[in-house]
Amino acid sequence: MKKIYEKISSNIVTFIFIIICIIGMIFSKQPLSFIFRELVSRVGRNSFLVLSLIIPVICGMGLNFGIIIGAMAGQISIIIVTNWIIKGAALASPLGLLLTFAISTPFAIIFGILSGMLLNKTKGQEMISSLILGFFANGLYYLLFLFLVGTIIPVNNPVIIMANGVGVKNTLDLSNGLKYTLDNIASIGVFSFVILLSALAILYSIYRYLKNKNTKFQKKYIHHMIIYLVVIVVAVVIIDPLGLLSGTSSTFIKQLNMISNIKIPLITLLVILCLCLFNVLIVKTKAGQDFRSVGQDIHIAEVSGIKVNKVRIKAIVISTVLAAWGQIIFLQNLGTLNTYGSHEQIAMFSIAAILIGGASVSKATIKHALLGTVLFHTLFIVSPQAGKNLFGDAQIGEHFRVFIAYGVIGLSLGLHAWKNHSKKNKSLTE
Repeated sequence: MKKIYEKISSNIVTFIFIIICIIGMIFSKQPLSFIFRELVSRVGRNSFLVLSLIIPVICGMGLNFGIIIGAMAGQISIIIVTNWIIKGAALASPLGLLLTFAISTPFAIIFGILSGMLLNKTKGQEMISSLILGFFANGLYYLLFLFLVGTIIPVNNPVIIMANGVGVKNTLDLSNGLKYTLDNIASIGVFSFVILLSALAILYSIYRYLKNKNTKFQKKYIHHMIIYLVVIVVAVVIIDPLGLLSGTSSTFIKQLNMISNIKIPLITLLVILCLCLFNVLIVKTKAGQDFRSVGQDIHIAEVSGIKVNKVRIKAIVISTVLAAWGQIIFLQNLGTLNTYGSHEQIAMFSIAAILIGGASVSKATIKHALLGTVLFHTLFIVSPQAGKNLFGDAQIGEHFRVFIAYGVIGLSLGLHAWKNHSKKNKSLTE
């Protein structure tokens, strides 16, 4: 009982959000297939950005509100490529997408180095510093695209430039270029994907079974294989290749059939999995160990001979580059670039998502990022309709989810400060 209480208390934000999401799904009365379709799209669109927050947390720099600067680098590259390729033919190809990644990277590295140098001057206050830095960078971004483009920087492309010849248009349509470039490379049905994933999991379990000579662990892998086989059987039944369920009138079966028609973008998912693998592997390298050492105790790390400032800059550079790539993935799925607004809420929503998943200022993992993304965007999907059904106004749901985004950040930071205060008091009494 004590363990259950500790588990709930340490993940109170996540449990609260699970309850809120369930309530929202009930009151929204939206079909499960609709929620799942939207969720697949949103998770693929946002996960990369949320995962870009992990390394600065490991390095002890807290939650990097400065990923907004990385998002700006991604948008700069999209605008540059759109300007170069007027018809958008090459931009619509994977080569055009790779070009946007390539152009955004040097911008993000430079922005990351400058951000890291500033944050080294404000040790202990990195989160508020990165937040203010984001506001400052946003002003420079506006100056660049509202006044410098078309005057000092010559651009004559009517696709992106305003009618008076100065400044980039407020909205750029990417439907003839970048839209779905990554998502459309390869896709697979939901349950076909479940079968593929379960088959790979069975192969991995067989490998672990043969490698491990401990009978106790061998039994565990046998149980895993049985579970994965059951999942495969259930998925095959739902896909219904023989058409045995096609004549049923059950609402639940119809919803499952609609879900089975939802396509999962394989390459987008693979890119996200590669980032997860990168976050796992980098911790095992010398750079990753330096990140951990600096995050645990900056003074001991200095005494140990670690160049703390360089390590911290490296962490921010990696986070900024990943944020730039994440923004490109986000916008290619969205299909529209709001030149002056697409990046503004990126940091706030990404940080809210990872905190909802159970992360804190001092600890963040892949599990926190992915779980938080699912919960946060489930709420985003159901809250407008739930607000309309409960109060007769969908706008109430819109305001509620924005309130939640800010509220969960405040709650998580407050809980973190309270836990630290409790630990200090406990150590003093002992």
